[in-house]
Amino acid sequence: MQSLNLWPHEAHPHLVGVFTDIDDTLTTEGAITPDALQALTDLKAAGLVVVPITGRPIGWCEPFMAGPAGVAWPVDAMVAENGAVAFVQGPRRQSPPTKLYQQDAATREANRARMHDIAALVAAEVPGVALSRDSAGRETDLAFDYAEFDRHSSDTVQKVLALLQRAGMQTTVSSIHIHGCFGDFNKWQGACWIVRELFGRNLAQELDRWVFVGDSGNDQAMFQHFPHSVGVANIARFVPQLQHLPRYVTQGERGAGFAEVARAILAGR
Repeated sequence: MQSLNLWPHEAHPHLVGVFTDIDDTLTTEGAITPDALQALTDLKAAGLVVVPITGRPIGWCEPFMAGPAGVAWPVDAMVAENGAVAFVQGPRRQSPPTKLYQQDAATREANRARMHDIAALVAAEVPGVALSRDSAGRETDLAFDYAEFDRHSSDTVQKVLALLQRAGMQTTVSSIHIHGCFGDFNKWQGACWIVRELFGRNLAQELDRWVFVGDSGNDQAMFQHFPHSVGVANIARFVPQLQHLPRYVTQGERGAGFAEVARAILAGR
């Protein structure tokens, strides 16, 4: 990883959009900081597409995509559950956001029954591990808390991952949760999907015009593909566990790091 200061300025005027993780990238201690929120506002005002993409549940995301009566983040869409489902902002924010899925309703219902059984299996086999507190808002995946409210060792994380994988689930680990889902979902696949949905374009063919900012294991697929990939400084605690690292890293952690990326983008436009 190179310092963000080494990111070539000549790339910035050609950028059209920013994907960003949420937890520990936009947020600090579980809440978005004023500097990170202002950074989102400034990026949108400069004409860039802004799309948070997260392992959080779609229900958790809904308040941040609120219609005229709510206080919405200045973003074009929010992709949740590691790519399986998204909210897309309505025209001129005058209508409620639209929810989009990658799986049909019958598939989601069948998977929900399987996930109920797997959650019970994890509870029996790995005592003390619980579903994440935001699980009521989840529709397409399971998430177990290992570092948000609970604290579990890396050995415990590996035990949960092994159980999920034996059950046929695709797994990933964020900065706070262990995730499992049925389907080929990850943030990269979800990013490609939402660009097709929003613009009818192929993200893989215009990657040099997009930025991704993240901090942990479930961001690896994005780090792998995006030439303009940035890790906020707190990624340091995950580096030994990551196969794919971002190209650049900020000096600041969490929301301050994201604001640093936004300033770098806007300074070069």
